Amino acid sequence: MIHTTPYDAMFSTVIGKEYEMLQLICPIAPIMSHLVGTTVGAIPDRMAPLQVVELGGGTGITTLALLSGKSNLHILSVDNEPTMQNQAKQHLKKWVDAGQLSFSGEDALSALQGLADNSMDVIASAYTLHNFLNSYRAQVLKEIFRVLKPNGQFVNGDRYALNDIRQHTRLTQEEVGQYFKVLTEINRTDLLEQWIVHLFNDESEDHVMREGVAMHQMQEAGFIRIKISDRKGVNALVTASKP
Repeated sequence: MIHTTPYDAMFSTVIGKEYEMLQLICPIAPIMSHLVGTTVGAIPDRMAPLQVVELGGGTGITTLALLSGKSNLHILSVDNEPTMQNQAKQHLKKWVDAGQLSFSGEDALSALQGLADNSMDVIASAYTLHNFLNSYRAQVLKEIFRVLKPNGQFVNGDRYALNDIRQHTRLTQEEVGQYFKVLTEINRTDLLEQWIVHLFNDESEDHVMREGVAMHQMQEAGFIRIKISDRKGVNALVTASKP
């Protein structure tokens, strides 16, 4: 019997061990992480630390952007891939020791379900939600909405597929060309194979996070002030608020 998960679990393989190679094959990725950090950093300071949940913390690239963007915050970084999360624990030990950062090894939905209603100021993420099955993603969005405090913010830098399928396909083809260019030059066909397989998963009908559908899912969850900005190819920053 084949057991499947509602999210891509390939990051326990060579991809997870060398995830920072993504910055070479997709240089927009660290830009999106930076945008997530600066967007959260622009939220006005308050007396109590900002309570932030980061979904899919991975190796800590976006976590570091969040910590660098604002000092008065606490982050719960959620990732169920130990291969990647262990790297983050090593890279970000300074903030763990300072009490600003803690970790959960649960999947996104389970971690959110364990949090109280109206308990978090921000849910932030980068390159995580697009890995989910559409049905699982809808559940996660509903839980994000429940967990956020009134006026809480959702900030996500991710692969948001264009509504124009032909244009999206062209941009994806250009992205694949970059994968081949970079990874064949350094003779890493093992990584090339894994990223191509992962991309097929991203683009599959039950996973692809089409912009229009994604905005509708967020509206159905109850979000307001939904905004998509800083589009760079198939990547974009999405922000939204809880009333």
